[in-house]
Amino acid sequence: MQPWQMVLIVLAVLAVGAAIAWSYYGRYRSRHLKDHFGTEYDRTVAELGDRQRAESNLRDREARVSKLKIRPLSAADRQRFQDEWVASQSRFVDDPVDAVYQADELILEIMRARGYPGHDVLERFEDISAMYPSVAPDYRKAREIVARHRQGDASTEEMRQGMVHYRKIFSELLEEGRYEEYKRAS
Repeated sequence: MQPWQMVLIVLAVLAVGAAIAWSYYGRYRSRHLKDHFGTEYDRTVAELGDRQRAESNLRDREARVSKLKIRPLSAADRQRFQDEWVASQSRFVDDPVDAVYQADELILEIMRARGYPGHDVLERFEDISAMYPSVAPDYRKAREIVARHRQGDASTEEMRQGMVHYRKIFSELLEEGRYEEYKRAS
């Protein structure tokens, strides 16, 4: 066998090995994103219509959140937020709309106190979906209810459901160890 033939065989074996490794790595990244984002992975793929674009979007969310300087809440802030939440819930009986709007604002306040930028609703949603994927559907549903109410199309029962969704998000945001767990898992 000629030396050039040997080189060609070695190069072919290396190319096949690299292709297998790249394929495995791609499947690993996809599996990681599916495991981490859960239903948000499927929703993003369906919304964007392309798995690669969706995975790129989800990786961007993870990367942005990993660069944030998330901090724990002080005991005083934690208590203040707890008190505000209780007040918002008790206000629901007399004014469900105001209570839900206040719950939405409280989520924003907590996020800002923890170090999330929260400039707009989409960015807040993406941060929540990256950090707290289990409640991302709750945030989406709550925001949809608020948007429908602004158009005059949300019932009191829907506002109650919005409050339930916000409560789940509120509980997650007040949990201190979540960011440290996220950093270790990334």
